[in-house]
Amino acid sequence: MFDIPFISSLFRKKTQETPRAETAADEVPDPSPFILGLPPADPAADIVERYWLVPPFSYASISRGDSATLRYEIVEPGVTEKELIILEETFEQLRAMLIYDTARKRGELALDPSLLRKVIRSFDPEIPDERVDVLVYYLRRNFIGYGKLDPLMNDDKIEDITCNGPDIPVFLYHRKYANIQTNCIFDDEELNRFVLKLAQKADKQLSLSTPLVDAALPEGSRAQITYSDIISSKGSSFTIRKFKADPMTPANLIANHTYDLDLMAHIWLAVENKKSMIIAGGTASGKTSTMNAASFFIPAVAKIVSIEDTREIQLPHTNWLPMRTRESASASGTGNVGMFHLLKAALRQRPEYIIVGEVRGEEAQTLFQAMNTGHTTYSTVHAGNVRETINRLTHDPINVPVAMFNALDLVLVQSLLYDKGRGFRRCLSLNEIHVVDDEIRWDPLFTWDHRTDRFVRVYEHSAVFDEIAYQNGWDNEQLESALAVRRDALEEMVGKGALTPSMVGQMIQDITVQEQR
Repeated sequence: MFDIPFISSLFRKKTQETPRAETAADEVPDPSPFILGLPPADPAADIVERYWLVPPFSYASISRGDSATLRYEIVEPGVTEKELIILEETFEQLRAMLIYDTARKRGELALDPSLLRKVIRSFDPEIPDERVDVLVYYLRRNFIGYGKLDPLMNDDKIEDITCNGPDIPVFLYHRKYANIQTNCIFDDEELNRFVLKLAQKADKQLSLSTPLVDAALPEGSRAQITYSDIISSKGSSFTIRKFKADPMTPANLIANHTYDLDLMAHIWLAVENKKSMIIAGGTASGKTSTMNAASFFIPAVAKIVSIEDTREIQLPHTNWLPMRTRESASASGTGNVGMFHLLKAALRQRPEYIIVGEVRGEEAQTLFQAMNTGHTTYSTVHAGNVRETINRLTHDPINVPVAMFNALDLVLVQSLLYDKGRGFRRCLSLNEIHVVDDEIRWDPLFTWDHRTDRFVRVYEHSAVFDEIAYQNGWDNEQLESALAVRRDALEEMVGKGALTPSMVGQMIQDITVQEQR
């Protein structure tokens, strides 16, 4: 349902939310730049890149403020005073007309463009078609979108959006340029209304008594929201972690140089042969993206259960049950469904593969019990290297017994690194785990050489891959041949360029079927 007080105030507040052109009150701005393409850039500005966000209405302009900083500007079509009045009147008319006769799921609410145009023209029959389109854009942006933040939510190159308080520029993390300041700023009252709207979109209650909310937005993004100055001394704030509509595939990770062909071929063979793995890394290192990509190697008909706080895993498999935790709104916590409970329920469903978004507590012990009872499991953990990973898993609050590590085959370490201010992700190492005399040890199979930016195969003999060879009746030459087949297939995927996840999944399954014949 619409947040009517919020949207009404957006149209009455004629600054910031609806950008205005520098024209006379009733002069219609030239619409051609927004229809024919990006307008000419200001020759005085040091433009780095420009691209559409919601064509043909809004676009991003990234320019260099000085030698060390970049600025991200949201550019939207201007509107006149007369058009602002039409927007307000249209809203009032729509509010009187709309009747909710069917239940709608989150994210399914939509506005009929023909209805919007009809109402707009009832107030100004002579308004040009291109200006009607602009007003429809603002109506849709403010009704069912994210208001002034909506253009940023439509930028697939953005990973994080952060507002630290009122009268502070919104910052974002760009996949190409890392942290950038934007021209989007909220005032105090406006920011309070906006965070309430975010919580409302996520079906969460945000108030003075519940000033901190972790929420999943309808399109899958994750929002961390604070309300007023109870938690944050600067006032209300939010951070939105955006996720790509299409998941990362193994071909994407190789094309981005996060992995190379040989390393990914080893991961392929390990996943296909049911070797359990934990992916470790710091915040924003791409752990979940890598786990999602590795899951493409799971056989097509294998039974998979995934457990997450927020839905991020996206698989092309049909025999896959995705589950997520639920946080109760009651003060007593009655009705909470955590990872521990979901993991216990998953074990009763006889899954072949269990994927857990991230282990932080007691659910890790159940995860390792699943490994020790023959289930192949994949999960992520916040840690910078193998030693830190083992320390986290064996100490409070997780406390996995050392003996259980015999069932863990591999630990993959990934990191977010920086070069000349730009971020990039690399797999730092692939390690196999074994327990000797109640001591957890690890041997690196691959490491990343930061001087040459290459992945180095450092092992001569691997217990994990020797076991895979034994299970399949291969000698060493046949094992290397199986890896070579997968390297060639991955190289073909990367060479073909923009492949959809379903196409990548199909190519992977075709290789598996061919080998089984």
